[in-house]
Amino acid sequence: MAAISARERNHPWVNEQLQQIKQPMLTCEAVIAEACFLLGQKQELIFKLMDAGFLEIGFSLKHDVGSVCKLMKKYADVPMSLADACLVRMSEIHDGSKVFTLDGDFKVYRRNGRQTIPLIFPGQG
Repeated sequence: MAAISARERNHPWVNEQLQQIKQPMLTCEAVIAEACFLLGQKQELIFKLMDAGFLEIGFSLKHDVGSVCKLMKKYADVPMSLADACLVRMSEIHDGSKVFTLDGDFKVYRRNGRQTIPLIFPGQG
Protein backbone atom coordinates (compact mmCIF):
# COMPACT_ATOMS: atom_id res chain seq x y z
CA MET A 1 0.00 0.00 0.00
CA ALA A 2 1.24 3.39 -1.00
CA ALA A 3 0.59 4.95 2.42
CA ILE A 4 2.92 2.49 4.12
CA SER A 5 5.76 1.81 1.71
CA ALA A 6 8.03 4.74 0.82
CA ARG A 7 9.08 2.73 -2.25
CA GLU A 8 5.58 3.05 -3.74
CA ARG A 9 5.38 5.63 -6.51
CA ASN A 10 2.40 7.46 -5.02
CA HIS A 11 3.61 7.34 -1.39
CA PRO A 12 4.20 11.12 -0.99
CA TRP A 13 0.88 12.03 -2.65
CA VAL A 14 -1.11 9.50 -0.58
CA ASN A 15 0.36 10.71 2.70
CA GLU A 16 -0.30 14.34 1.76
CA GLN A 17 -3.94 13.47 1.05
CA LEU A 18 -4.33 11.51 4.27
CA GLN A 19 -3.28 14.57 6.28
CA GLN A 20 -6.09 16.61 4.67
CA ILE A 21 -8.92 14.07 4.94
CA LYS A 22 -11.62 14.59 7.53
CA GLN A 23 -11.79 11.63 9.87
CA PRO A 24 -13.17 9.07 10.08
CA MET A 25 -12.77 7.64 6.61
CA LEU A 26 -15.68 5.35 5.84
CA THR A 27 -14.95 1.96 4.35
CA CYS A 28 -16.40 -1.55 4.24
CA GLU A 29 -15.37 -5.05 5.31
CA ALA A 30 -14.54 -6.04 1.71
CA VAL A 31 -11.96 -3.24 1.48
CA ILE A 32 -10.56 -4.13 4.91
CA ALA A 33 -10.18 -7.78 3.81
CA GLU A 34 -8.46 -6.77 0.57
CA ALA A 35 -6.11 -4.38 2.38
CA CYS A 36 -5.20 -7.02 4.97
CA PHE A 37 -4.41 -9.50 2.21
CA LEU A 38 -2.23 -6.99 0.36
CA LEU A 39 -0.42 -5.92 3.52
CA GLY A 40 0.42 -9.45 4.61
CA GLN A 41 2.37 -9.33 7.85
CA LYS A 42 1.71 -5.58 8.17
CA GLN A 43 -2.07 -6.06 8.28
CA GLU A 44 -2.12 -5.06 11.94
CA LEU A 45 -1.79 -1.45 10.74
CA ILE A 46 -5.34 -1.59 9.36
CA PHE A 47 -6.71 -2.62 12.75
CA LYS A 48 -4.72 0.11 14.47
CA LEU A 49 -6.30 2.68 12.11
CA MET A 50 -9.72 1.30 13.00
CA ASP A 51 -8.99 1.32 16.75
CA ALA A 52 -7.78 4.92 16.47
CA GLY A 53 -11.02 5.95 14.76
CA PHE A 54 -9.35 6.86 11.47
CA LEU A 55 -11.23 4.12 9.59
CA GLU A 56 -14.85 3.26 10.25
CA ILE A 57 -17.17 0.69 8.68
CA GLY A 58 -19.91 2.69 6.95
CA PHE A 59 -21.64 0.02 4.91
CA SER A 60 -23.62 -3.17 5.34
CA LEU A 61 -23.58 -5.58 2.41
CA LYS A 62 -26.60 -7.29 3.96
CA HIS A 63 -28.73 -4.22 3.21
CA ASP A 64 -27.34 -3.57 -0.28
CA VAL A 65 -26.59 -7.02 -1.70
CA GLY A 66 -28.95 -6.51 -4.68
CA SER A 67 -27.38 -3.19 -5.68
CA VAL A 68 -23.84 -4.55 -5.27
CA CYS A 69 -24.69 -7.63 -7.35
CA LYS A 70 -26.12 -5.41 -10.14
CA LEU A 71 -22.92 -3.34 -10.18
CA MET A 72 -20.71 -6.43 -10.38
CA LYS A 73 -22.78 -7.79 -13.28
CA LYS A 74 -22.71 -4.43 -15.07
CA TYR A 75 -18.91 -4.19 -14.80
CA ALA A 76 -18.09 -7.91 -15.17
CA ASP A 77 -15.89 -7.07 -18.17
CA VAL A 78 -13.64 -4.75 -16.10
CA PRO A 79 -13.92 -6.95 -13.82
CA MET A 80 -15.28 -5.29 -10.70
CA SER A 81 -14.26 -6.72 -7.33
CA LEU A 82 -16.62 -6.95 -4.39
CA ALA A 83 -14.62 -4.22 -2.66
CA ASP A 84 -14.96 -1.90 -5.66
CA ALA A 85 -18.70 -2.57 -5.93
CA CYS A 86 -19.18 -1.81 -2.25
CA LEU A 87 -17.28 1.48 -2.60
CA VAL A 88 -19.35 2.49 -5.62
CA ARG A 89 -22.52 1.69 -3.67
CA MET A 90 -21.21 3.65 -0.69
CA SER A 91 -20.68 6.66 -2.97
CA GLU A 92 -24.36 6.41 -3.87
CA ILE A 93 -25.50 6.18 -0.25
CA HIS A 94 -23.20 8.75 1.38
CA ASP A 95 -24.05 12.05 -0.26
CA GLY A 96 -21.07 14.34 -0.80
CA SER A 97 -18.54 11.54 -0.38
CA LYS A 98 -15.43 10.94 -2.48
CA VAL A 99 -13.67 7.67 -3.13
CA PHE A 100 -9.98 7.78 -2.20
CA THR A 101 -8.24 5.37 -4.56
CA LEU A 102 -5.29 4.67 -6.83
CA ASP A 103 -7.43 2.28 -8.89
CA GLY A 104 -8.10 3.70 -12.36
CA ASP A 105 -11.20 1.51 -12.73
CA PHE A 106 -13.06 4.08 -10.65
CA LYS A 107 -12.82 6.44 -13.63
CA VAL A 108 -14.89 3.88 -15.58
CA TYR A 109 -17.44 3.02 -12.89
CA ARG A 110 -20.59 5.09 -12.58
CA ARG A 111 -22.87 5.63 -9.62
CA ASN A 112 -26.63 5.93 -9.85
CA GLY A 113 -26.45 4.69 -13.42
CA ARG A 114 -24.47 7.34 -15.26
CA GLN A 115 -22.92 9.73 -12.75
CA THR A 116 -19.16 9.93 -12.44
CA ILE A 117 -17.85 9.13 -8.99
CA PRO A 118 -16.14 11.99 -7.15
CA LEU A 119 -12.59 10.81 -6.55
CA ILE A 120 -9.48 11.63 -4.61
CA PHE A 121 -7.10 10.34 -7.26
CA PRO A 122 -3.60 11.36 -8.39
CA GLY A 123 -3.79 14.14 -10.97
CA GLN A 124 -7.39 15.05 -10.11
CA GLY A 125 -7.98 18.67 -9.19
